[in-house]
Parts: sequence; C-alpha cells; structure tokens
Amino acid sequence: MLEGRAVDTAADTDSDTDTAAIDTRPTKIMYVAEATAHGGRDGYVTSQDGQIDLKVAMPPELGGDGNGTNPEQLFAAGYSSCFHNALILVGNRAGYDLTGSTVAAKVGIGPNKTRGYGLAVALSVSLPVLDEEVAGKLVDAAHEVCPYSNATRGNIDVTILLG
Repeated sequence: MLEGRAVDTAADTDSDTDTAAIDTRPTKIMYVAEATAHGGRDGYVTSQDGQIDLKVAMPPELGGDGNGTNPEQLFAAGYSSCFHNALILVGNRAGYDLTGSTVAAKVGIGPNKTRGYGLAVALSVSLPVLDEEVAGKLVDAAHEVCPYSNATRGNIDVTILLG
C-alpha cells in the first residue's frame, strides 16, 4: 500500500504469542467521544460537542459522488493522529525529540470472505532525525501503546512502514 521499509509487527500475527490473552481494555475511562451519523454513508455526521459537522458521501470508487468525507478518511485521520501521539510519547520517554516526525495513514476497504466488508491499514512513519534501528524500536513501542493499534490488533491487517 505504501513504499518504505516495513516494521516488524509480529505481535499482530505471531503464532508463538497469544495476543488474545493480552487484555488491552481500559481500566479507567478518561474521556468519551460522541458522534451521530444521519443517513449513513450519504448523509452527515455530528459530534455531541459541535466540533464535527461533516457531510459524508460514498467515494467514487464505491459508486458515490465523492462529495463529502467518508468513514475511511475519518478512520485514517484518527489512527494517524493517535499513532503519532503514541510515537511522541514513547520517544519522549526514551529521551528523543521527535520534532519533524509524521505519520500518514491509508485505510482500504473491500469485501471479505463472509459477505461483509473489511479494512486494511498502512501507516507510513517518518522519523527523519533518527537512525533506522532506533526508529524501528520506537515504532514497535508506539504500536503497543496506541489505542487504535490495540483495538485493531488481530482484527485487520496493519502494515507499518518507515520511510
């Protein structure tokens, strides 16, 4: 999906590690986001606090007019910003300044084997001031900390690329 060096995300598929046994549920809820969809993929979404009021539309690739955002774009925005924050957190804990770093997300959607639809994610991480070994370790640590990574682990393919 993206070009660059793939980071080992063996925790997603490693048969030697029982990831189902790792409980990543929160022990305390610190914040709750609320949003409401009106009209599905051809309507609009709002947040309870008024910060989000967006028209949503099916992308042309899925038969729509593309005249609005879509859930995959919103998921990509959420995952990339959350992963980047986790990366900054683990970087700061390890004594690294990650100024200038970025995380881009691509979220793909398509039919699955059970007559439904599934997602796939590719995160492209840029850590221009760090060598590849240190960057890889920080990315692996961020993948363990990020709530989106924890929520998707074992459910969808997530590829993380350093570029």
